[in-house]
Amino acid sequence: MTKIRAAIVGYGNIGKSVLEALQAAPDFEVAGVVRRASSVGNNPAELSNIPVVDDIKKLDKVDVAILCSPTRSVPAQAKELLALGINTVDSYDIHGGIWDLRQGLEPIAQANNTVAIISAGWDPGSDSVVRALLQAVAPKGITYTNFGPGMSMGHTVAVKAIEGVKKALSMTIPLGTGIHRRMVYIELKDGYKFENVAAAIKADEYFAHDETHVFQVEDVDNLVDMGHGVNLVRKGVSGTTYNQLFEFNMKINNPALTAQILVACARATKRTAPGAYTMIEIPMINLLYGEKESLIRSLV
Repeated sequence: MTKIRAAIVGYGNIGKSVLEALQAAPDFEVAGVVRRASSVGNNPAELSNIPVVDDIKKLDKVDVAILCSPTRSVPAQAKELLALGINTVDSYDIHGGIWDLRQGLEPIAQANNTVAIISAGWDPGSDSVVRALLQAVAPKGITYTNFGPGMSMGHTVAVKAIEGVKKALSMTIPLGTGIHRRMVYIELKDGYKFENVAAAIKADEYFAHDETHVFQVEDVDNLVDMGHGVNLVRKGVSGTTYNQLFEFNMKINNPALTAQILVACARATKRTAPGAYTMIEIPMINLLYGEKESLIRSLV
């Protein structure tokens, strides 16, 4: 079996979990890890036998790049890598920008015979697939997606990028019917006023549409917990029959689940025609390791 050679681009919490998921997958091998130049010589022990570079072009053949960088860097990174002939997967999580990202990557992927699967986390991502299925079985109705309680990695990264923030943690608290409260804890850099930093956080696109509370703390690390979860509820109509009720729940480790979904989608890029896709456009069987007949016999 020819293994899929995957490169990890960015090495934070998700990157580390992606490494673990790749090493556990029988059809993958790690081509290497791409980090900032300033980090390349300061690698953790688990990377001791893995090529670590500051430019993906320094790695031997790469089939797919798994982007583990902050969401706002994904569009530029994906365009560059697709143009190099490398498939990409990412967990871009700005819901309002997903269609524009897909449309921006589509012509580049087509022109370079590559595949991009975008927003391949758990929300957007696997939750998107659940929402699509529930809408198929009850076309009329309302779906509520309730996140948490738990740490939001995308929101936390967004806070860390705010000027004046030294360390940060963003917690998502579900209030029901798809409404959420954001609880943000920060350590301030010297010379910055808490009021100004808090206002900048609340104005950021990640937080502007939710009830957001910002607190200054002495040590953010004492508060960090990677746990998260979701409760999806749809009440709707199948045909002309009302009161169909569906519920999906999960409690998860955030980076571990995101990483596993990224790896599954990396596998799918090798079975998908050139172009840019979201997860709801990918056949489920393309995400799975194994022979088609065996998977159908065991799952259908």
